[in-house]
Amino acid sequence: MDQKDLLFKQIFDSNSKKIFHLCYGYTGDADAANDLLQETFLKVWQNMDKFRQKSLISTWIYRIAVNTCLTYLRSEKRQAKDELTDNVIENKTEEFSEKNEQIALLYKSISKLEENDRLIITMVLDELPYNEIAEISGISEGNLRVKIHRIKQKLTELYNQHARL
Repeated sequence: MDQKDLLFKQIFDSNSKKIFHLCYGYTGDADAANDLLQETFLKVWQNMDKFRQKSLISTWIYRIAVNTCLTYLRSEKRQAKDELTDNVIENKTEEFSEKNEQIALLYKSISKLEENDRLIITMVLDELPYNEIAEISGISEGNLRVKIHRIKQKLTELYNQHARL
């Protein structure tokens, strides 16, 4: 392995789980999330020499992943995808333990949020520092804290609606 291969392996190992969660938050579908994860890291590999270290590499990778997910969502027939995702999640929740059912319900609720809100709450769940989330999302840290509070309220409403069904 050369130096670039080793560096890429390190980058992948330390970021792939969070990027998968991000992609899953956008799609609600594990297969699609895996495809988007691979596509994201292919772009990372192809563009590693263009990374200028003006931000953390994880911030740069998140931006690539978000753009990859948004491009994917635009290319999908949105409504059909939502219905399919709902059916897949509903069918799988019957097989899950209570904890997994709650996690599936959380992701289902997240999938109902607006795109930017999904991005922000996914990064919060992945425990990214607020200053990094603010940089990725392009808003001030103060506004981010207010936005996160509102997203959590909306997510709680959505979660409770789904839990009653």
